[in-house]
Amino acid sequence: MLKNFTQSLKTHKKAIIIALVFLFVGLFGRLLVEGAKWSPVIFQYFFHKEIDLKKTEDRVNVLFLGIGGGKHDGPLLTDTLIYVSIDPEFQKVTLISIPRDLWITDLKSKINTAYSSGEARKKDGGLLLTKAVVEKIFNQPVDYVLRIDFNGFIKAIDMVGGIDVSVQKGFEDLEYPIAGKETDPCGFTGEEFEKRATSSAIFEVFPCRYEHLVFKDGVQHMDGEKALKFVRSRHAKGTEGTDFARSRRQEIVIEAFKDKVFSLNTLLNPGKLMNLYNVFQDSIHTNIQAQEYDDFAKLAMKVKDVQVNSVVFFYSDPYSEKQGIFINPPESPVYNNQWVLIPRRGREDFSEVQRHVECEIKIGDCPLQ
Repeated sequence: MLKNFTQSLKTHKKAIIIALVFLFVGLFGRLLVEGAKWSPVIFQYFFHKEIDLKKTEDRVNVLFLGIGGGKHDGPLLTDTLIYVSIDPEFQKVTLISIPRDLWITDLKSKINTAYSSGEARKKDGGLLLTKAVVEKIFNQPVDYVLRIDFNGFIKAIDMVGGIDVSVQKGFEDLEYPIAGKETDPCGFTGEEFEKRATSSAIFEVFPCRYEHLVFKDGVQHMDGEKALKFVRSRHAKGTEGTDFARSRRQEIVIEAFKDKVFSLNTLLNPGKLMNLYNVFQDSIHTNIQAQEYDDFAKLAMKVKDVQVNSVVFFYSDPYSEKQGIFINPPESPVYNNQWVLIPRRGREDFSEVQRHVECEIKIGDCPLQ
């Protein structure tokens, strides 16, 4: 049995899980705005130790999606997909990061296109389609979907005065794309431009389109823009250029944001909370209904000290001994000539994935058979 296909990170004092950080801030702010006074829910939040949930006594599963938005390439593609299973009764939360390059035959594309494809068809179609896809591959229910774009992420971090991020492993990225410069000719014209435009080494021939990023080890204070670059960097040298590393950096940044938001000054400042709500209301898309806001506010407090099991899927890399539940098949027209991941049991066989997900949710720290 191999245990290196997942990394289980178990901690006991996270104030709230990743998805609920954004969810709680947005909904808590909405409660303040709509109530215009201390509602019974907010009173309970500050003064009652025991909080009884009305609709969330059983397990709740939330799918957290992050998109680039704005002027980013593929603004509705989900760079981040995290399945969050919350068990209030047994005080356990399981976070499962879903690889964005996972090939979905029904979509004839990667899973990160589900939201954009659904939205192109009809309003709220992105939430419905992504929900259906994840339910099929995991064989687990998705009760709620929460999507946030990175523009709101930047504004929210700036609004709280930046965050202190502990960079565990420094890295350098020479190819971070600059928004708005995707087609910049970099001063080249005529035949010279045409020659460069047909080159496969776009980074080298059009250097003005890219920024050189350097992050060193240690605690760094980051504004929203810098934090966004830290989590979105894809071309770092070495292991920090992998999706696994990006998933880990996302958790680090959101944890730092959580610490800032739930600090005493922010939490007890209605003005700051309302400002955060105003930022998030334009950046969040969700199927959570207004009548459920108070339940989620209570749920956030119910699970604030839970045990968190964080699972990241690895794939089998032919250049290393690491084995995973997914493999990278050769590029072919079957996969639109793209770099993709598929289950190692077969392109449409998610049975092994489903068994492992069920084990992680019910037990945790499950080895690969």
